[in-house]
Amino acid sequence: MLTAQSFAAGRWITPDATATDIIGPVTGQPVARAGSAALDFGAMLDHAKTRGGPALREMTFHQRAKMIKALAAYLDSRKEELYAINPLTGATRRDGWVDIDGGIGTMFVFASKGRREMPDGHVYIDGGIEQLGRKGSFLGQHIAVPLQGVAVQINAFNFPVWGMLEKLAPALLAGVPSIVKPATQTCYLTHACVQMMIESGLLPEGALQLVIGRTGDLLDRLGPQDIVSFTGSADTALKLRNTPNLTRNATRFLAEQDSLNASILGPDADPDSPEFDLFIKEAVAEITTKAGQKCTATRRLIVPDAMMGAVAEALSARLSAITIGKPDAEGVRMGALASHAQKADVLERLTQLRAEARLIHGDPDTLSLTDADPAQAFLPPMLLACDDPDAARAVHEVEAFGPLSTLMPYRDTGHAAHLANRGGGSLVSSLFTHDTDVARDITLNAAAWMGRIYIMGRDSAAEATGHGSPLPHMIHGGPGRAGGGEELGGIRGVMHFMQRTAVQGSPDMLTAITGQWIKGAAQTTGPMHPFQRTFHEIKIGETIHTEARTVTLDDIEHFASFTGDTFYAHMNEEAARANPFFPGRVAHGYLLLSFAAGLFVQPDPGPVLANTGLNALSFQKPVSPGDSIQVALTCKRKTGRTETYGEVAWNATLTNQDDEQVAEYELLTMVAYDR
Repeated sequence: MLTAQSFAAGRWITPDATATDIIGPVTGQPVARAGSAALDFGAMLDHAKTRGGPALREMTFHQRAKMIKALAAYLDSRKEELYAINPLTGATRRDGWVDIDGGIGTMFVFASKGRREMPDGHVYIDGGIEQLGRKGSFLGQHIAVPLQGVAVQINAFNFPVWGMLEKLAPALLAGVPSIVKPATQTCYLTHACVQMMIESGLLPEGALQLVIGRTGDLLDRLGPQDIVSFTGSADTALKLRNTPNLTRNATRFLAEQDSLNASILGPDADPDSPEFDLFIKEAVAEITTKAGQKCTATRRLIVPDAMMGAVAEALSARLSAITIGKPDAEGVRMGALASHAQKADVLERLTQLRAEARLIHGDPDTLSLTDADPAQAFLPPMLLACDDPDAARAVHEVEAFGPLSTLMPYRDTGHAAHLANRGGGSLVSSLFTHDTDVARDITLNAAAWMGRIYIMGRDSAAEATGHGSPLPHMIHGGPGRAGGGEELGGIRGVMHFMQRTAVQGSPDMLTAITGQWIKGAAQTTGPMHPFQRTFHEIKIGETIHTEARTVTLDDIEHFASFTGDTFYAHMNEEAARANPFFPGRVAHGYLLLSFAAGLFVQPDPGPVLANTGLNALSFQKPVSPGDSIQVALTCKRKTGRTETYGEVAWNATLTNQDDEQVAEYELLTMVAYDR
């Protein structure tokens, strides 16, 4: 018997006499005990807001990213302890990989994105500068800062580890403490994972708390700086969303709900095509993985009318080969549902669906199991066929959250998209085709109803991750029935836990706030050439103004001969004058860049290690023979990259003899921390 404890205000709370046994789906015997004495939610919120929040916000984005990476590595080192508990939930090790390794992998991705895509500071810059005045002395900039509240994360039973970590990682990266509330049926696995994270000592006190059991009046205590992130059924989401206190305070509420996702077999995919085989393979995986208990699982299989028989035959053959039974028994491919109540719910919904669809594979009354009792929470993989999906309603509205999908025919691609859209909003729909026109047509007709469209064919099959795999890089969510919210999506997911604010002021003010030099802000001169200064010695706004260099006709002709770039604007005076952009022969843009480097470079060995890139190059005015150019090179921002060096971005502005800007770009250099 496992004991699932709450972790509140810095201490573990043991279940009291009101706790209940959690009945295992595989044996029908108690596997854990859960529930705690009435928790002091006021104290938990206070602990998060006075200890966890300030500690997280004091860290930079990069420091938080390093913390998340270390936390993921720690969990990875102890994940076998989680895999040992996993079979009690009814899941096989393959199912557990999606949950446990998937959750840890998500943390690694957010840690990496935090280091690569966010600044080593406290303010995230969202978009470019807006010039609000004619002369550039009054500017606008969108920024994002952490919410000063708590993220209450309410998770479903089917992914007790991934469901927590995919919310926790972006919240921690944003700088917001979390209170995690897992579904009771599988909370013991969440508890084990949280206990590991607390034991790691990597999290600031108050950054993570755990509620086992009911949330009591927690939602009634939340305010406008808090956020609720929910995964589960549409009915529960509606109930929670309508909490008067949340409405009154405009508390953010993100919902990721179950949905009737679809998978479409393209009209070009005949039984001999790779796309047909891929469709069958993924359909079987979606029906059987986690015993079909996934919010992304395919519930409707939409195929060309002429292909109904071939698809039904192929699916039935593959599903017949699936071994069902005790999750950790050798050879078992599909385990039990998470609970006996879940099994009963699936059977009830199966009855509703059979009113307009026929069962063509999988009899729930006839089960052949490996080392398991059919009376427990086991069901076979089941396949229904609905011959008239236009007249049907239940197949587009009723979700059996288990190992069941419904096969249905379509006439053309427009009809296929229409049927997929009848789900009322899906987390994901997939399309199996090799025809780009089919992909474009269905995407344009269905995207408004989908959170994600997974297009699969022979060209991408080797690297594809699967219809039912939400990736941390891409948004996970969807409109309508899917909840209307978003999770994941890279830095988009972090922004859900931050406030986007428009800041207006002078270049100096915005530079001070953002930590990045903005054109027009003050420039300084260091005691030596900046390329001889270390990463830590270089200051934001530090500038070198070079001497001028005159560009000659011989320079232009030599560059053309040397590079082979003999474009007429550089070589033919008459043709160049006929061009509306040029007064005559002009210097190559890349010649100007080369001359610019020669003007600002310092040739001696020093902390600057390498030039690694150039961004946002633009040319404003042509340079003619006899014109001169000079460069202002300004430290724009600094970003730590490794333990020994960081990236310095320089704003390079080229001007001519009349002080007119002729070109501008951002130069990236890697600079050592120490000499």
